[in-house]
Amino acid sequence: MIGGKVGRATSHTIRPAVALLAMASLVLAPVAQAERTRLKPGWNLFSPAQDVELGRRVATDAERQLPMLNDRRVDDYLNRVGKRLAAKAPGEAYPYQFKIVNDRTINAFALPGGFVYIHRGIIEAADSEAQLAGVMAHEIGHVALRHGTNQATKQYAAQVPLAILGGALGGNSLGGLLAQLGAGFAANSILLKYSRDAERQADLLGAQILYDTNYDPRGIPQFFEKIQNESKAGRPPQWLSSHPNPENREELVNTEIERMGGPPRNYKSDSAEFQEIKRYVLALPAPPKQGQGTRPTGGDTGSRPGAPSTRTQSFRNEIVRFEYPDNWRAYTQGNAATVAPQNGIVDNGNGRAAVAYGVIFSVFEPQTDRRGQVTLEDAHEQLLQDIQRNNPRARVSRQSVRVRIGGEGGLSSTLVNDSPVGGREMIWVVSTLRPEGLVFFACVAPENDFDTFDRAFQALVDSVRFPR
Repeated sequence: MIGGKVGRATSHTIRPAVALLAMASLVLAPVAQAERTRLKPGWNLFSPAQDVELGRRVATDAERQLPMLNDRRVDDYLNRVGKRLAAKAPGEAYPYQFKIVNDRTINAFALPGGFVYIHRGIIEAADSEAQLAGVMAHEIGHVALRHGTNQATKQYAAQVPLAILGGALGGNSLGGLLAQLGAGFAANSILLKYSRDAERQADLLGAQILYDTNYDPRGIPQFFEKIQNESKAGRPPQWLSSHPNPENREELVNTEIERMGGPPRNYKSDSAEFQEIKRYVLALPAPPKQGQGTRPTGGDTGSRPGAPSTRTQSFRNEIVRFEYPDNWRAYTQGNAATVAPQNGIVDNGNGRAAVAYGVIFSVFEPQTDRRGQVTLEDAHEQLLQDIQRNNPRARVSRQSVRVRIGGEGGLSSTLVNDSPVGGREMIWVVSTLRPEGLVFFACVAPENDFDTFDRAFQALVDSVRFPR
């Protein structure tokens, strides 16, 4: 089966003149513990007020698409914890608000301006309030360091002449900018696409916030260990799809805790209120199984999809355009997309959706060398290792060969894996190195049916075009 982290990886990522660079020089105010790592936001064309406006607009659209729990007891609890944490966040005093999503996947996200969403799966998985607070502090770190609008700034800067960047966001131009970047919750392809460096910064700032709030900052590495154990057990949490996993994450946070002198005196690890809320959430009715936002859900494992149509429809986002059969459906999550026929997405037996038939498009962020460089060969090999790490029974059956994709050089490999509908499946992986990262397509079907779908897979890959 193919899903989880491979959904990030498979389920399914010029600087202007001195006057603008001054905006990047803002250093978040250090605190009494001078040994802690100092962090600063990146280059940003948005003002803090525009962070809030942008976040509020996207939050409104997100809540129309997501299965919100709308439980005042749980939301009030999250806001009590969250606002204590946010009070220790450096930088702008954003109007933070915290809401729970009725989804049992282990995930959370934050929009610019302080709009933070916690999946109920986080509460159900956490062992203590310090672990929950660690997740929330991490998301607050993304807001305080303005990672979302930093990403939007870089995206926008690549699209407009440098001469007009200085005044691009003045006045009432935000609406026009949102139209260019893709307004609505689909904008999470920009606002929530963080680099590994951004994740490291959010980890460090989250630990600092926990320390300053008198929580046990070891709650962060404890929860990361839980996530890693889930992944090793073949159940990669959705957190890893939307939060690129830095190297040595637990070690990084533990080192920061040591720099601050270890956990604070009389630190708080848990509370009776957290345990009551956890019991309450666990006792709530199961989340709805049908379409939740734009994410695919499990289908009927007893029905085999029909043959792909020869007529096509178009998929397009900021990164790529391609054609796919018109009797398939597209599901999007950030920069990732899955196109699949009816009954092509099934329950993997663990309550999670898995692609049995279809194509997953995504962007993989490879590790670079000391000079910040990586070759296509190295990036493609890292991707294959990532797929195998999160699908332990997957094996490469056909080594990499040179191909063309979207007019650019690429590599193609084939893996075999256990299929969620029984037997074995084939995964044809095609990738090319782009400014966004390693852009790849994973075409999936059971071995016995692969020939039926192969022509549609090949036509989709042949139709790929990249913006110029």
